[in-house]
Amino acid sequence: MHSTSVWLSSLAVAAAGGWFAATMFAAPATSKEPRFPQLTMDQLDEKQKPLGEQIMKVSSVGLGGPYNPMIRSPVLGQRLYDLFYYLRWQTSVPIRLNEFAILIIGRQWRSQVEWFAHAPLAAKAGLSTEIIAELKAGKRPSKMAEDEAVVYDFVTELTTTQKVSDETFVRAKKVFSDQQIVDLTAVAGNYVMVAMLLAMAEETVPPGKEEPFKAGEK
Repeated sequence: MHSTSVWLSSLAVAAAGGWFAATMFAAPATSKEPRFPQLTMDQLDEKQKPLGEQIMKVSSVGLGGPYNPMIRSPVLGQRLYDLFYYLRWQTSVPIRLNEFAILIIGRQWRSQVEWFAHAPLAAKAGLSTEIIAELKAGKRPSKMAEDEAVVYDFVTELTTTQKVSDETFVRAKKVFSDQQIVDLTAVAGNYVMVAMLLAMAEETVPPGKEEPFKAGEK
């Protein structure tokens, strides 16, 4: 296989190992019944099967994680899948910064699944362990490169104040293209939606794994 094809295939598997794949379970580790019992391909109806087949091509664990509730609304699910595909595999934002933006949202929402899945991906993409640790502790990371600081301030301002200051926007324009600014905004908004979907469905980390955020922690 051509080296580029191998790399793309590996990237797809790695991404599938993110919040898509790392959540192949239907509910938190409690005695409660899952809100959405895990679907399998043979349970899908004719409207769901085309989407299920696409998911299976990129997901190493089948229809787990957000796919499980999402596929219950197949038209919406298809639109979301297309968006996810772009924002994970075709976005103009460098993967290190894309994953950083996802972690910022995961930390804001204390999303167990988003953090559990994407912290390793961010580290693999080159985001420093110090930045990841400080972000997890609820701090503004102290040793960020210029582009990382712009991502942090841009995403944080937009999601907590519902605007981006002129100063921050000017900083963003110095390091990012117009397309990258739009894509960065979209990935942040997308993962707010993902965090909502996961929270609603009560998805948590895989059985036997430790939740990143402990009860009582801010």
